[in-house]
Amino acid sequence: MQARPAHTYLTIGDQVRETAKAHPERNWIVTRERKATFREMDELSDRLAHGLTAFGIERGDTVLIMLPNTIDYVTVFCALGKMGSLQVPVNVAYKGGILRHIVNDSDARVMIVDHGFLDRLEFLADELAHDQTFIVYSEQGTTPEHLVLPERLAGRCRAVRFEDCFAATSAPFERQIFHYDLMGVLYTSGTTGASKGVMTTHAQCYNYAAGALECGFLAGGDVYYAPLPLFHIGGMWGVIYASCVVAATAVLIPSFSLSSFWQDVDDFGITNAFLLGAMVNFVYKLPARPTDADTSLRHVLMAPVIPQVDDFMQRFGCKVWTAYGQTESSCPIYGTGTPPNSDTCGRLASDQFQLRIVDDHDIEVADGTVGELIVRSRDPWVLMAGYWKNPEATVAAWRNQWLHTGDLMKRDADGWYYFVDRKKDALRRRGENISSVEVENEINAHPAVVECAVIPVLADDAEQEVMAVVVRRPGVELGYEQLIRFLEPRMAYFMVPRYLEFRDELPKTPTGKIQKNVLRDEGRGSATWDREAAGVKLSR
Repeated sequence: MQARPAHTYLTIGDQVRETAKAHPERNWIVTRERKATFREMDELSDRLAHGLTAFGIERGDTVLIMLPNTIDYVTVFCALGKMGSLQVPVNVAYKGGILRHIVNDSDARVMIVDHGFLDRLEFLADELAHDQTFIVYSEQGTTPEHLVLPERLAGRCRAVRFEDCFAATSAPFERQIFHYDLMGVLYTSGTTGASKGVMTTHAQCYNYAAGALECGFLAGGDVYYAPLPLFHIGGMWGVIYASCVVAATAVLIPSFSLSSFWQDVDDFGITNAFLLGAMVNFVYKLPARPTDADTSLRHVLMAPVIPQVDDFMQRFGCKVWTAYGQTESSCPIYGTGTPPNSDTCGRLASDQFQLRIVDDHDIEVADGTVGELIVRSRDPWVLMAGYWKNPEATVAAWRNQWLHTGDLMKRDADGWYYFVDRKKDALRRRGENISSVEVENEINAHPAVVECAVIPVLADDAEQEVMAVVVRRPGVELGYEQLIRFLEPRMAYFMVPRYLEFRDELPKTPTGKIQKNVLRDEGRGSATWDREAAGVKLSR
C-alpha cells in the first residue's frame, strides 16, 4: 500500500457529505429497530449542528458524550465533527473518581448524556469543577420526567431534551474545518494513573478508518458487524466511520452477545466482523454446526488472532485479518496477506509510517529482539497531537521525536511484527523475563479454558511470581494440577504459573479488555491455589 497524500485526508463532515452524495439511499447504520441512510445521517447531523450552534456550543468547545450504542450517537459524532467542536466520549461504565476526572479535566460545560447515567453525576455534584448543561437523551424519547434533575444537580445545572437540539432547517451546515483541526479528546483507560486525554485530529480519525479499505478488509456494499461500544475508537472509527469511508453498511448492536451472534449474521446478512480476541474465542468454542461454513460471513478482523486461526477459517469459511493500533498511534500495522503464523499482529501498514523497536535508551534492537515499539508518520496530523493539558506526558511520549507506544514487540527478518506484552504487564521472575501474553496463549489452548489473565504477584519471599486467573467452560472438569501438567511440556519451567485461581468471570472494560490492573490490585486471595504449597514439582 502507498501512503495517502495529506491533502486527500477528509474531515468528518466532508466524508459524510461525499458518501451521502454518491450513495444517498444506501443504509449506513442498521439496528434491530431502525435504519438510517447516508442521506438521512447527513441531513440529521446538519440539523443537529445548526441546533447545537444556536444552543451556544462553539468551534473548539469540548462536549462530553455518555450514550449507549445508538444511531443518535453517530448523529452526534457527525454533527460535532461538522461544527469543529471537540467530542469527548465517555465510557458508559465509568463512575466515581474516574468519571469526575474526565468531566473536570475536559473543561466541558455541556454533556450529552443518557438519562440513566444522571445518578452517577449526582454522586459527583459537589465535586464538579463547572456547572453543567445536560442534553438529556433517551432512546425511547425524552419525557418531561427525564428532565427533572436529581436534587443535588438541580441547583447548579440545567437540562434540555436531546430532541429539542435539532434545528428545523436541514440546510447544509457550512463551516470550514481542516484535516489538521482537532476533532476530539479521547481519554485512555488510565490503568497506570489518571486517564490522559488524547488529542486527535480529523486526519487521524480518517486515517484509522480508511485503513480497513486500504488493507483490503472492507469494500463498498459490505455489511459490517459492530459489537464494540461507540465511545471506543474500534467501534466508532474502526467500524462506523470506516463504513462511511467505503460506503458499507454497519450493523449496530448494544453489545456483543454470543447467544445471538449467528442469528445476527443470518438476519442482517453480515459479511464482515470486527471481533476482539475474547469474542473470537467464545465463538470458536461454540459446539460445531453443520452450517458453520454456510453463512454470509466472509471476513473477520481479529485483535488479537487466536492460535486456532487456521481451523477457524476452515470451519467458518472466512478469511482473517488482524491489526495493531492505539488511540495515540492510529493503526500502523495490519495483518494482510498470508501471515507466517497466528502470533503476528501484522506488517507495516504503508510507507506513510515509520516503525522502530528500541531498548530503554531508544537504540534500535536487532530483528528477533524484544523492545518497545515507537512510531512516526511521514504525513502530518495522523498521530496524536498530544495529551490534553498534560505537556509533561506529551514530551515523555514523544521523546526523541518518536511516539512511544509502551508496547513490547519484536520483528522478524521478513518484516512481521509480534506483540509480546504491555511494558507495564511484563513479568520478571528470578532474573527471567516472561511475557504474560505467551503464558496466556498456552493456557487458553486447553479445551476446558474459556479465557485467562496472567499477572505478577509477590510471594512470601518478596520475589515476583506468575499467577493465572482462569475461567473454565461451564460443566467441564479441570483441576489445578491437571492444568499445570498440561502447561509443563508447553513452556519453560519458570513460566509455569505458581499460583492459579478459577473464577466464573474476569473483570473487563465495556470494550471487552481484561482489567489486569484490578487483578494486580487484588493479588492473591483465599481462593488462590499455590503449586509449591501443594507439593507439585516441575521437571526442568
